Amino acid sequence: MSLLSTMIEHNQQFVESKEYEPFITTKFPDKKMVIITCMDARLTELLPRALNLRNGDAKIIKNAGALVSHPFGSIMRSIIVAVYELAAEEVFVIGHYECGMTGLNPKSVLDKARGRGVSQEMINTLQHAGIDLDKFLTGFDYVREAVENSVDVIRNHPLLPNNLPVHGLIINPETGQLDLVMDGYADLER
Repeated sequence: MSLLSTMIEHNQQFVESKEYEPFITTKFPDKKMVIITCMDARLTELLPRALNLRNGDAKIIKNAGALVSHPFGSIMRSIIVAVYELAAEEVFVIGHYECGMTGLNPKSVLDKARGRGVSQEMINTLQHAGIDLDKFLTGFDYVREAVENSVDVIRNHPLLPNNLPVHGLIINPETGQLDLVMDGYADLER
């Protein structure tokens, strides 16, 4: 049985037995917060438990590295929607130690892409079209700096209010311990 078939079968049983009922909530985050964090599988259950979050408490946006790499990209759009349309009042950027984006090498990624069937011709076409694949596929050296940079992009966004607390934290993916990098309340007092 394929992974998809297994998932569909489980889902049918889940719905039929009404196991979804404990998770019913609204689209508005009860704790009025939006979290940008990494897609790392270790954080799927750990992060909500370490933060005492239940279903419906927060809008959680995940991507590789918890990065807000472009002020007008999809992550930033999601934050703006969460603030204005879904009543989020605070933003938390939560990176983690041992992140796969630390030291990510674009050459390695492109070598693996070629190994999976992406042609060198396609890579050349993208580069010729002005896409800087090296920049696009480069990670970061230090998670703390990555969190600080993402917080700065959010805090300085022209479409967000000046009184929006934007916090930066790093979580340990084994223990769930949080280290504070930037206190959004303190930054508002300056």
